Amino acid sequence: MRFHTTLMQSDKTATGIRIPDEIVEALGKGKRPAIKVTINGFTYRNTVAVMGGEYWVGVSAENRAGARVAGGDEIDVDIELDTEPRVVAEPADFAAALDTEPDARRTFDGLSNSNKGWHVTQVAGAKTDETRQRRIARSVDALRQGRVR
Repeated sequence: MRFHTTLMQSDKTATGIRIPDEIVEALGKGKRPAIKVTINGFTYRNTVAVMGGEYWVGVSAENRAGARVAGGDEIDVDIELDTEPRVVAEPADFAAALDTEPDARRTFDGLSNSNKGWHVTQVAGAKTDETRQRRIARSVDALRQGRVR
């Protein structure tokens, strides 16, 4: 479903798109459906948010760069329901560490994708192997104790 709108900017960096009610309703999956957003041929995955009784979807700096847009721009937006499973790819060394700790693995497997992604980003963002190993150990320890983070 296509609509024309302004990419809203709320402060220096936060930007989002107000989605018309009728578009969210036409998707038929409730108030917070998983969606694919396409702007200028650039597609990304997100979830509709409800703020102040209105439907919104965020547009991160990475997605703005990919779509070549900035806050305040007039844009055409295509939105479709995202029915593909959302999977967080575990780095091999992190997965191996989780597999040695059944409680940590069980906790990790029960997390939301955003919380799984947080752990994976912590590990993948390490600049040295020493830091990476320390972050893996910290994540596994927290997960073993049943903590989300």
